Amino acid sequence: MDTESTYSGYSYYSGRSRGSHRHGERSRDRHKSRSKDSRSEKSVTINTPPAEPLLGDTAVRGEQVQDDNWGETTTAITGTSEHSLSQEDIVRITKDLEDSVGLDCRRYFTRTLAIILGLLVFLTPLAFLVLPHILWPDKLQSCGTACEGLFISVAFKLLILLLAVWALFFRPARAGLPRVYVFRALLAVLVLLFVISYWLFYGVRILDSQDENYQGIVQYAVSLVDALLFIHYLAIVLLELRQLQPCYSVCVTRSTDGETRHYNLGQLSIQRAALAIIEHYYCDFPVHNPALLSASKSRAAKHLAGLKVYNVDGEFPAAPAEDIFKANLKAYLLDSPGNNAAAGIAHSQSRAMIAAAARRRDTSHNELYYEEAEHERRVRKRRARLVVAVEEAFTHIKRMQEEEQKKAPGDVMDPREAAQAIFPSMARALQKYLRTTKQQHCHSMESIQQHLAFCITNNMTPKAFLESYLTPGPTVQYSRDFWRARQWTLISEASVTSGLKDGTIFLLKCVDFSLVVTSKKIPYIQMSEEYIDPKSHKFVLRLQSETSV
Repeated sequence: MDTESTYSGYSYYSGRSRGSHRHGERSRDRHKSRSKDSRSEKSVTINTPPAEPLLGDTAVRGEQVQDDNWGETTTAITGTSEHSLSQEDIVRITKDLEDSVGLDCRRYFTRTLAIILGLLVFLTPLAFLVLPHILWPDKLQSCGTACEGLFISVAFKLLILLLAVWALFFRPARAGLPRVYVFRALLAVLVLLFVISYWLFYGVRILDSQDENYQGIVQYAVSLVDALLFIHYLAIVLLELRQLQPCYSVCVTRSTDGETRHYNLGQLSIQRAALAIIEHYYCDFPVHNPALLSASKSRAAKHLAGLKVYNVDGEFPAAPAEDIFKANLKAYLLDSPGNNAAAGIAHSQSRAMIAAAARRRDTSHNELYYEEAEHERRVRKRRARLVVAVEEAFTHIKRMQEEEQKKAPGDVMDPREAAQAIFPSMARALQKYLRTTKQQHCHSMESIQQHLAFCITNNMTPKAFLESYLTPGPTVQYSRDFWRARQWTLISEASVTSGLKDGTIFLLKCVDFSLVVTSKKIPYIQMSEEYIDPKSHKFVLRLQSETSV
């Protein structure tokens, strides 16, 4: 019997019912298109609609177009796209541009406020010392030796405070967070209130009365600088030292392939913990390859696509089971009285197709086993060819170096030229291996040549050159398109400014996948001590009479 399943009693619908079906289907399709357009517009205004995986599409297109002669027949891809943009895509692109502009404005606004607050802090002590000389210079008492020594103290303390603030607060921003950093905002408010209170006291007690004791005014400025130094110490404790002690163990799982890592974090808010997890993700997780995930989907689609329904009477041709299943489902959902017979036939045929698919699924594990075994065999075979080709190419490089030493200096090749000279000998084997392991979209020909020139410059072995292609590396090791251009969305039921707790769950959503994060509190450990006397380590050798010597 053929592998395709055969069923009897298949009949198409009559012409009258078929025409009514088409009319009903057109009206339903128009209604669905209107509702779909309205739903898409609403989703754009609320949140970003889910996009298709970009890397998967490029991988599939590259796999279809790319041939085996990689190093010789390389075509340039122009900027013209064969796909058209819909209204939804235009709205989504506009929203992304508005969000990026909003983030840039917020970043510059925050930096401007920080600069203004910093200038207010550093100019206030100097203003306390200069204003008496400007407003009432004749009434001031002479500044003695102790007062002049305080000038030196104020100068060095302001210099130390300037360097400390620059090192702690004016570092390059690592990311743009969705909410404000609570501790940093509290410290800024504390400094602002502190400076305002000093200005109020200075205006009431010194400016209004025109105090003549200039040494007391200098001591007042010194006390302000000392208080600012203590506030900076408080900022170090809250922003840096508080999060050093591990308190929570977080489990990070990638939603597409289940890749999992565990990290220990301290007392952090949810958004700060998300930032730390993303930084660890770029360095610890292997690069996300959506081309490896398409094999299971195509394997599942084969079970229903391989089935065909035949008409035993021979009135109608055979049709794929997937199309018949969709047509039967439409007929079954129609409520017209004239379609009851067709609906009954559709119901019986659908059950027959589901039963046939279940019978085929019982033997699908054998197909999966042999497919994986065949894939592993191909990978090992092409890996062996690649290793041999690269070793032979590096052997030519060694011979060329020995010969080039005897030539004139003008004929010596630089590492870039040497890499371009030996690359064609390994390009075919490398391109076949990358296509077999679904990595062709991760490495371009230009990046491979740059890596080859780097290995030649630093006198690296063929094994060191191949390590980047035989073993998938972390995401940060690949080009900028794979990691830097991505935007993450933090999804959490709790407020992102609240701290981590036992059992906190949140998601970090990207275009192609999402990271599911679960936190568990590190348990309290109780340790006890047991003393063992060193003199108690004494042993006796027991000899039996029948023991062989």
